[in-house]
Amino acid sequence: MTTIDQADINQVSGASADGAHLDIDGIRHGDRALVLHPAFKSGPRAQYGGGRTPETRLEEACGLARAIDLNVVAGEIVRVGEPRPSTLIGMGNVERLTQMIAEKQVGLVVFDAALTPVQQRNLEKEWKVKVIDRTGLILEIFGERARTREGQMQVELAALSYQRSRLVRSWTHLERQRGGFGFIGGPGESQIEMDRRLIDERIVRIKKDLEDVKRTRALHRQARRRVPYPVVALVGYTNAGKSTLFNRLTRATVMAADLLFATLDPTMRRVKLPSGREVILSDTVGFISDLPTELVAAFRATLEEVLEADVLLHVRDVSHPETDGQKADVEGVLQGLGLGHEVTDNMFEVLNKVDLLAPEMRAALLAQAARDPRQKPISAVTGEGLDDLLAAIDRRLSAQRVVETYRLDHADGAAMAWLHAHGEVLERRDTDDFAELTVRLSPEDVQRFARQRAARDT
Repeated sequence: MTTIDQADINQVSGASADGAHLDIDGIRHGDRALVLHPAFKSGPRAQYGGGRTPETRLEEACGLARAIDLNVVAGEIVRVGEPRPSTLIGMGNVERLTQMIAEKQVGLVVFDAALTPVQQRNLEKEWKVKVIDRTGLILEIFGERARTREGQMQVELAALSYQRSRLVRSWTHLERQRGGFGFIGGPGESQIEMDRRLIDERIVRIKKDLEDVKRTRALHRQARRRVPYPVVALVGYTNAGKSTLFNRLTRATVMAADLLFATLDPTMRRVKLPSGREVILSDTVGFISDLPTELVAAFRATLEEVLEADVLLHVRDVSHPETDGQKADVEGVLQGLGLGHEVTDNMFEVLNKVDLLAPEMRAALLAQAARDPRQKPISAVTGEGLDDLLAAIDRRLSAQRVVETYRLDHADGAAMAWLHAHGEVLERRDTDDFAELTVRLSPEDVQRFARQRAARDT
């Protein structure tokens, strides 16, 4: 049994002591929270968390709780021999934790695991405090971080799907019969049936609205292809430094903080590469181990930007002790989205935070990266390695292009300007009658230029 006490937990500055904000789920900012990570000795849950150590999983769970300004007064690893259907952990642990909850005046218990509705209800009855599981906590964070209408709809859809299975809780009013004279459909509709029906109706409406958003995104992508700008998407584990890198490259002011899920809604900006070519850089939501399935489905529209990217930058926090496990989690989500060869063919590993490594670890990492052209060690804070990263993106995009030669009349300035704007002019040879340009273009631009010339000649 491992415990993190209040003295060992760095509190988020500015957390409200009196819990000024009350959200719909009843979690108050500044609530005194106990974070529990159940470590299973055997069975399918023994590898819960991708094989990471229980200590790092507990530390991450405490970070998730602090991300919504909970006052984490203690965190504990609870060893579980056999998961109990009624409470997940054994009654001995339940009774022992009852005393800790009372002594530390805990108002909220966070389980770093999935709880069934029955387990959640039973634990709340035993401890007389609110209990949430890992999915509920992540949904709470996403609910606070969403700023765009799309992001808010995605979070609501995920929350409703989660809530629907948890209508049977400790509130007795859900068992009341409601209305009706019994002429149609029996004696009446129970409160829980009505709640479930209202949730189902709301889910249908949100899904319809998100389909509209999906179509709008597709139109935007078509418009970008007509410009076009290649898309470079940042992906990575939450808090790996994606937003800091995004701000450094674009001189933007996207929220970048030492918090899990500081960024939720995707942001896009233009970046100029060393060759002068411009690209669209997209900052996306961070991934996390055991990401709730409700959120993977709900955020598919947002993550479609990743599917459309010409180059992926997998930003990794190489100073984190579980960096390899985080890498596996991110690649697992990408493959779940349908990315296959892109994970290896069109992705750079951006090894961020090298400035935080000890000298010997830093030297070893730099030597390793020198042997692998896909690995780019950088520091988004100091700017180290960014020039090399941009040059590598430039080379990758150039390799995806084709080289064409065109003969143009000297008077055809519009065509020459178009080729300079959309391609990379490698060579120009002038004669008395024409100018011969050798240009590197994307396959789409080759077709576009051909259509323009055909339309002009007809």
